[in-house]
Amino acid sequence: MKAIGVLVVLGLCVLAYFGFANTSKSNLNNETVKVTKSESRTLSQGFQDYWYAGQAEITSYKLTQERYGELRDGTSVTIFVTEDFLPKEQVKANRSAEKNIPVLKLNHTKKYLTGIYPYSVMTSTFSPVNNKDHALKSTFSMQEWCGQVYLQLNNRKDYEILSHSYFEGEADQNMSLPKTWLENEFWNLIRINPEELPTGEFTALPSFEYFRMSHTPLKEADATASLFKGDSLSTYTLTYPDLNRELKIYFESKPPYEIERWEELHPNGMKTSAEKIERIKSAYWNQNSNQYLYLRDSLGL
Repeated sequence: MKAIGVLVVLGLCVLAYFGFANTSKSNLNNETVKVTKSESRTLSQGFQDYWYAGQAEITSYKLTQERYGELRDGTSVTIFVTEDFLPKEQVKANRSAEKNIPVLKLNHTKKYLTGIYPYSVMTSTFSPVNNKDHALKSTFSMQEWCGQVYLQLNNRKDYEILSHSYFEGEADQNMSLPKTWLENEFWNLIRINPEELPTGEFTALPSFEYFRMSHTPLKEADATASLFKGDSLSTYTLTYPDLNRELKIYFESKPPYEIERWEELHPNGMKTSAEKIERIKSAYWNQNSNQYLYLRDSLGL
């Protein structure tokens, strides 16, 4: 009986071992899928020559902005630049390191007046250039005489979102949303490779500017999109049927795919639009002395 008992115990141990081994193998496979699901991206020599020359691309635009049911004159600036990004802290790295993630950053600003008081708007989006993941981070801030709002999205296990606002009902919020396309990241995708832009039907998180301007809860929406490739100019059209909103971005058909203008159809039927004024390449972070003020003239600002 003792011998039988020993055999039974040994058998259970063997089963437990193989069961654990199979479970571990399965978990390992799942982890491998998680780790390798990011598709790598091959950067052309032209991309590297343009974006790793130690300068940012700065473009000024003449802005016509819908706000409070009227069109306002203003200016907009896009600043595209590559930099190293810390994967854990999700901020710019101060020094080179193997763990850093190369990103293309877009700082997109708008300035315009609503009657007596000014609006200042900025959206920043950080997209990885070596793989086809969603943007790693996106932030939005808006200042005007009534107050200010701030919103930040971090791409981790889910989208982690932090929001602050002076408006009742929006105040201080922390939330988590499942990953989906981000409208904010489409501007960077155009510059990296417009062939990667989603087309057809899909879901997307509209721009943070839309949410804060319309004071609606943050959530994904059904979207449709198309990409028209012209000989000199291409157009990416993004439509949200349930929001009565449409965005069109016009960009050069050849690398580095410079953005020439855009249009945004507001649910009230009015159209925000922007037309390019000037474009320069500049290491602007080294040009903060008064002697460089003349460069604003070259941008028409």
